[in-house]
Amino acid sequence: MRRRVLLTFALLSGAGVLNACGSDPLTPSETPADSDTAETGVSIGSANFPESELLAEMYAQVLEAAGVQVTRRFGIGSREVYLRALQDGSIDLVPEYNGALLSYLSEGEDVAVDDRVAVRAALEEVLPDGLELLSEADAEDKDSLVVTSETAGRLSLASIPDLAPVAGELVLGAGAEYAERRQGLVGLQEVYGVSFKEFRPLDAGGALTVGALSDGAIQVASLLSTDPVIAENGFIVLTDPENLFGVQNVVPLIVAAKNSAEVSAALDALSATLTTENLTTAVGRITVDHESAASAATAYLQDNNLL
Repeated sequence: MRRRVLLTFALLSGAGVLNACGSDPLTPSETPADSDTAETGVSIGSANFPESELLAEMYAQVLEAAGVQVTRRFGIGSREVYLRALQDGSIDLVPEYNGALLSYLSEGEDVAVDDRVAVRAALEEVLPDGLELLSEADAEDKDSLVVTSETAGRLSLASIPDLAPVAGELVLGAGAEYAERRQGLVGLQEVYGVSFKEFRPLDAGGALTVGALSDGAIQVASLLSTDPVIAENGFIVLTDPENLFGVQNVVPLIVAAKNSAEVSAALDALSATLTTENLTTAVGRITVDHESAASAATAYLQDNNLL
């Protein structure tokens, strides 16, 4: 029998989110748009972590290769911010993850999140008016709870349930929004009975989180499963037997009025090439080799004959 989890809606107030993310969430990595682009082009946004910016840059380059005018507005912030930007017309397209998006939008309904087809069907029912999903990729990137090999050995940790008896002694580090999300502290408590001694808001799977885990300032970290730093540092990913984090396929989310045959064909062709393995490699060009998102995206697209 398919496992099912209760998903909750955690929409923050507009003022609170915008204040938390700075005075202008569309400033980072923004390229200027001419007057024609605003009418006929596509404005692409991203969340504020490397993989999202990489995917957004891939979207931008394949669309430009197809003759579509593009504006880049990367590093906007959390889902609370960029979904609002989609709805108010600030951006037209953003890379998303199907399970996490469903969790955000499902308003407390009991929805299966461990089946890709079921997630797609459920998302079609709850997407805000005016937004569309294009084809999802095979590539998945899940939130993961990660510990050092020393902590795993000392506390006999292999899965998230193993944390329950010891979490009261441990500090968890993650992005600030993790405290309010079902696929975060809320679900860890409800599904696994895991409550930590302290939650420390850090960057969302970035250098601060990795550094804090490595030096012992935190003992558990939320990292994305495709992050090459996990293998590079010998971190241990705790298994998720109740599938709290669900399926997390990469999928373009677009304003319907900005979709076209050219746009969907270019993005669907890209999504058809993306696997978890090759996305992990591409992310590593940024997080390990310190390339720019633009350079890593170009290399990936050239390797897959998409430019």
